[in-house]
Amino acid sequence: MCWGALFLRQMALREPVGMKKRAKQVLLASGVLRLAGKLRRKGAAILMYHSVLEDPSRVVDSLGAMIHPRAVFEGQMELVAREFHPVTLEQVARFVREEGDLPQRSVVVTFDDGYLDNFEMAMPILDRVGVPATFYVTVDCVENRRLPWPSRLRFSFRKTSRPSWTDGGAKTWELTSESGREKAYLAVCDRVAQMAGVNLESYVSSVEASLEARLPESSSQLMMNWAQVRGLADNGHIIGSHTMTHPNMAFLKVEEARREFVESKQHMETRLRTKVTHFSYPCPALFPNWTDATAEESRRAGYETAVTTSSGLAHRSDNPLLLKRVRPTKTVDGLRWNLETAFAGRAV
Repeated sequence: MCWGALFLRQMALREPVGMKKRAKQVLLASGVLRLAGKLRRKGAAILMYHSVLEDPSRVVDSLGAMIHPRAVFEGQMELVAREFHPVTLEQVARFVREEGDLPQRSVVVTFDDGYLDNFEMAMPILDRVGVPATFYVTVDCVENRRLPWPSRLRFSFRKTSRPSWTDGGAKTWELTSESGREKAYLAVCDRVAQMAGVNLESYVSSVEASLEARLPESSSQLMMNWAQVRGLADNGHIIGSHTMTHPNMAFLKVEEARREFVESKQHMETRLRTKVTHFSYPCPALFPNWTDATAEESRRAGYETAVTTSSGLAHRSDNPLLLKRVRPTKTVDGLRWNLETAFAGRAV
């Protein structure tokens, strides 16, 4: 561990919140973190986004905390373009395979799921500042214009008027308090994350019906259609797969995981008329969201890279089918801190 990373760890353990904030500001302004990053082995930070909206509050009951306000995202991309080196996922793939090099402080921008705002809000900002991105699409959500199942269930549990709910006779959940709704929601997510295909959709629909609270039809407008996905590719961005139905791949049977890898790739290649060689593991509930077996299945399916939700940088000689990512915060300074500390050896 280099001295910069050691200092960061000690600061996280010892300092009160106010002092932490001041210490962060001093470290960022001093250039100490940047120097610490230069002393460590080179790596790329792959940022993980989902949604960018002008007014996140209007869909908080479904999308929750995954939304970045447009103004914040714009500031973050300006930061990436100004103080770091934006690169493509293809460049990172060559780097980890030891077939090419990357500049110091390389950053990749990625989006999961396939929300319409990726096309309408994020792409114009990315194109203006010259930052390429990779967009991972959940095929079922785009094909049928419906939100990923965690968002659908979140809405149902938040909006139901039922005082309690029984999960198939297994357990009755109290729904009169916010904490009770949250516990029930998380428990159901744990169960659904282990399903795939028809079984997943059938169960989610049955829960929505039993809670008597479904998303309005207008929610279909939150997802891209295939023409818009092609529009992202036409503007030079990379399109990857985020499975067919958004399960946790680590908890599926081998044949179920194989179908999610293969069918999503085939479907997207037919729709987009181009090769799809990049994959993103969904992390709807439960951990881990990948295994060595799923990595092998992704290779057999023909993917060149796969990104996870594990925290860290992508380094030379890493497994390209198990790439780590860095989580952006909801502020520009927060993203600067997360990136600088990641390059200094303490990924967030």
